[in-house]
Amino acid sequence: MTSSPPRPGRDSRVARLPPRERILDAAEELFLLEGVRAVGVQAIAERAQTTKMALYRHFATKDALIEEWLRIVAVGYSAAFDQVEAEHGNDGRAQVLGVARFIAEGLPDIARRGCPFVNSIAGLPDPGHPARRLIENHKAEQRRRLTAMCERAGAHEPDDVSAEITFLLEGAQISTQNGSVDRAGQRLVAAVTAVLDRGVAAREE
Repeated sequence: MTSSPPRPGRDSRVARLPPRERILDAAEELFLLEGVRAVGVQAIAERAQTTKMALYRHFATKDALIEEWLRIVAVGYSAAFDQVEAEHGNDGRAQVLGVARFIAEGLPDIARRGCPFVNSIAGLPDPGHPARRLIENHKAEQRRRLTAMCERAGAHEPDDVSAEITFLLEGAQISTQNGSVDRAGQRLVAAVTAVLDRGVAAREE
């Protein structure tokens, strides 16, 4: 499958990157555009302005490259959770809403490129694939942290509340990706606020 034209200015930008970062940059563009299953190593190497031999010096297999790319994506989400927790101290409500706003602000990019995790799962049918396990572990840890935020916010059943909020966060990204809902970011923040407030109110009754 042929790749899309490079982004404006991409050649000069990528040329300044070390080889490993060039490969990861190229893999991200192609994986998001065509899916992890469809993209071949040769196409990634060409996009990275290198060779297959050089690619294999940094990543033993294509699966290892997929796993490392998704690990980097997961680290970005974890860093956003870290920032929200650091900014809002022990204020669980502000933390939950901070997460909702972070996801809402990222929706325009999801609309253009899709969610890396959602796009990749379809190309990783083997439940034992290390990249698939990475996604599952990342989502489980994200859910654990969200539950702790809901508990700090005073929710009556924090695990149930975090489950509902997770549905909203994931659903907003899917709805944005397929274009089925307008003003998804605004709707997401409002819905998360309502679910959290309802969970807190249940504890006070």
